[in-house]
Amino acid sequence: MENTNINHKNIFYPPGGILMWIVIFLELFTFGAALIAMVIYSKEEPIVFHNSRLLLNTTYGVINTLILLTSGLFMALSVLWFKKNNLKLAKWFLLLTMLGGCFFLGLKSIEYHSKIEAGLTIGYNTFFTFYWMLTLFHVIHVIVGLVILLFIYTGLLNTIKLKTTLEDFESSAAFWHMCDLIWLLLFPIIYLIF
Repeated sequence: MENTNINHKNIFYPPGGILMWIVIFLELFTFGAALIAMVIYSKEEPIVFHNSRLLLNTTYGVINTLILLTSGLFMALSVLWFKKNNLKLAKWFLLLTMLGGCFFLGLKSIEYHSKIEAGLTIGYNTFFTFYWMLTLFHVIHVIVGLVILLFIYTGLLNTIKLKTTLEDFESSAAFWHMCDLIWLLLFPIIYLIF
C-alpha cells in the first residue's frame, strides 16, 4: 500500500481539502441562518413555540445526540487507523460509524412517524414548519454522508490496489463531523430552549 500518511499542517490544506471546508462553512451558515430565523419567529409566537416544543420527545433527541457523537468518535478512530495503515481497524470503525448513522435515521423515522400520526406535520404551525424543514434537511445530510462513507468503505475493500486516498478519507470524515455539528446546533434549540 502506498504511504498515505501525508502531513497537511498548512492552513491552505486542511484535512479533507479546502473545497470541503468551503462546503462545510456554507452548510453551517445555511443552518445558522435558519436557526436565527426560527429564534426571531419564536419571539413573535412565544406561546406557540413553547407549547409545540413540549410536544417533542426529548428522549429521542438525547439518544440521537449520543448516537451521532459516538458515530463521530468512530469516524475519528477510523481515520486514525487509516493513517496508521491498519485497514482492518479502519474498516471496522468505518462500519461502526455507518451503523450509528443508520441507528440515527431509524430513531428519527420513529419520531417522524409519531409526529405524523399526531397530526404535527409541516403545516401545523410555525414551530413545526421549522422543525420539519431543519430536521429533514439534516436527515438528507446524514443520508448523503452515509453514501459517501459507503464509497470510502468499498474503496478500502481491495487492499492490493487501494482506491481510497487520505484526502478522500479526511473529506468524508469532515462531512460526517459536519452532520454531528449541525445536530449539536439543532438539538438544544429545537428540543430544549423554546
